[in-house]
Amino acid sequence: MQPENPNSSRRAMVGGLATGLLGAAIVPASAAAAPAGGNAQGTPASAPDVPLLDPRTAYKQPPFETQQQPWPGLTGKMKPRPDHGETSYKGSGRLKGRKALITGGDSGIGRAAAIAYAREGADVAINYLPAEEADAREVADLIRAAGRKAVLIPGDLKDEAFCRKLVADAARDLGGLDIVVNNAARQFSRKSILELTTAEFDETYKTNVYATFWVTKAAVPLLKPGATIINTTSVQAYDPSENLLDYASTKAAIMNFSKGLAKQLAPKGIRVNAVAPGPFWTPLQVTGGQPPEKLPEFGADSPLQRPGQPAELAGVYVLLASNESSYATGQVYAAVGGAGGP
Repeated sequence: MQPENPNSSRRAMVGGLATGLLGAAIVPASAAAAPAGGNAQGTPASAPDVPLLDPRTAYKQPPFETQQQPWPGLTGKMKPRPDHGETSYKGSGRLKGRKALITGGDSGIGRAAAIAYAREGADVAINYLPAEEADAREVADLIRAAGRKAVLIPGDLKDEAFCRKLVADAARDLGGLDIVVNNAARQFSRKSILELTTAEFDETYKTNVYATFWVTKAAVPLLKPGATIINTTSVQAYDPSENLLDYASTKAAIMNFSKGLAKQLAPKGIRVNAVAPGPFWTPLQVTGGQPPEKLPEFGADSPLQRPGQPAELAGVYVLLASNESSYATGQVYAAVGGAGGP
């Protein structure tokens, strides 16, 4: 299925949105596809100019349609349909031969990372809930269309035993493990702490924090020097919203966990970083993550006056998985549309 708002001139990567990219090369799609040859600086002679992209109008701005889905939601039912880079992301072999596991890889940011990783040459295993099978199969088709192996592992991350099995199965089916992306999340919007139930609080922490701990603990013994762990935190870790008490606090925990683990694993040559998105248009928002009445204007209050699209984070996840970020560990990279962030 095609994204609702394709833009063939869109840059394949969005490293410019991240904080402190250490001068790494983020190659536009047009340059990545250019033939060999060129000047002494390495610029292909026949590479066309890359047009400037106005970030305000790169994607649809609010208002959006009023909508709501039961958890966990499906990408194909969102209006507008999110762009995960299905048509815009062009790879350049930066992850050739790598083996990646992505939780929540069926939709949203995880889906964008999965597509980008495959087009950069990695084999990819994705985890998702059984109800998300339709989205997962779309991702698998895109991974295979890029000539890479796709492994689908449905299951509930709130189960510690399943998290251990997930890592073992991914490593077995991929023939190893080099990249672990802890991305799956749960979010409840509640106006008051009095409305937030213990069951919801527990579900949020188990999905967001415990699963990150369980998956990472199972993966570390399998990782070699040069491997990377990338955790998804949020602008909520820095600037929590009053209606997201449990979610925001889990993202703060993930940020702290990432920084501490980076120090612990540095002597092993394993890097750990985190990505802190701002408002991004994903199924998380339309399944209770935001008040339904606020969804039509979701992201409109950001300086760029719109929410981010998952495709705009793909380049950050690629950078952190690649050798180009070899001196980056314990870092938090933000793409927040101009407000908050590290």
